[in-house]
Amino acid sequence: MLLALAGVTGVGKSYFKDLLVKKLNFEKIKIITTRQIRPGEKNNEDKIFVSPEELQNFKNSDIIAYDFNMLGNIYAYLKDDLFSEKNTVFELHYSTIFDLKKICPNMVAVYIFPENLEMAKEETRKRHLDSEVEKNRLLEIDEHYYKILSDEHLRNQFDYFISNSYNQKSENEILELVKKILNK
Repeated sequence: MLLALAGVTGVGKSYFKDLLVKKLNFEKIKIITTRQIRPGEKNNEDKIFVSPEELQNFKNSDIIAYDFNMLGNIYAYLKDDLFSEKNTVFELHYSTIFDLKKICPNMVAVYIFPENLEMAKEETRKRHLDSEVEKNRLLEIDEHYYKILSDEHLRNQFDYFISNSYNQKSENEILELVKKILNK
C-alpha cells in the first residue's frame, strides 16, 4: 500500500510517518529535495538533499516519477518508491494530490487536521526556522487550513480524515485507521 499523509505544517505528519514505520512496519519514502538541510536533519533519513544539478541528473536518468516546486525549492519522488509493492508511507503536500492521484491511482491519502490550529503553529515555531521562512510557513498554515475547509473538490481527493490532538489517543486512532485500511 502507498499511504500519503497530508496536513498543515506542524500537524505531525513526520511523527505519524515514523510511528507507522515503527509500529506497522511501513517503509518511509524519502523525498528528494534541493532545499537546504536544516539543523538536526540528516541527509538520507527522511529526505535526500541534492543540488539542482544532481536532481536534473536524476530526471535525465528517468528515475523520477514526479517533481514539483514548493516555497522556492524542488522536491521529487523516485519511481521505485511510488510504485513499490511494499507498504510505504510519505508526506504529501495538499497542492500535489491532484497530480499524484493521476500518477498513483491506488494511493491512499489521509488528511490530518490539527485539533487546534495554534498547536500546529507552535510546533512549527519549535523548528527554529529562519525568520522569513518561519513567517511564510505560518502564513501557509492559515492559507492551507482554510483552503481544505472551503474547497470540496480538494477534500474529495482524500480517502480519510483524522484529527491530531497531539496525544496518545491520536496515535492510537491513526494506528487503528491504518490497520483497518490494510485489512480491506
